[in-house]
Amino acid sequence: MSASTRSATTIKVLPEPAGLPEPLAEPAVGELRLETVLGALSDPLRLGIVRKLLLESEEFDHSCGWFGLDRPKSSLTHHFKALREAGITRQRQYGLERRSHVRVDDLDARFPGLLDLVADWTPASR
Repeated sequence: MSASTRSATTIKVLPEPAGLPEPLAEPAVGELRLETVLGALSDPLRLGIVRKLLLESEEFDHSCGWFGLDRPKSSLTHHFKALREAGITRQRQYGLERRSHVRVDDLDARFPGLLDLVADWTPASR
């Protein structure tokens, strides 16, 4: 496992294992739009999902159950789809389960420093 130190917070970048299923449909790097990415990140739940993936990943990708979110499955499906369609996460289908990870290299190429801001964000206390 390797991690790259980028700002005050350490973003985990784990190597891609061999033999992964093909990713679900997502925008190409050149098609990533800042307004779309920021729109997806404007929801605190989605921002928290991305932040958790950046800072706490234990494996290359994670199922929605790993996040421990107390939300209906349909709501979580919507949020994970929004992140994938905005180009923030990459999802792969493993049987009946979808697993996600952040497209760190792609987002850094298009929007340098954006993920550092997400990692440094402090969620509002409830």
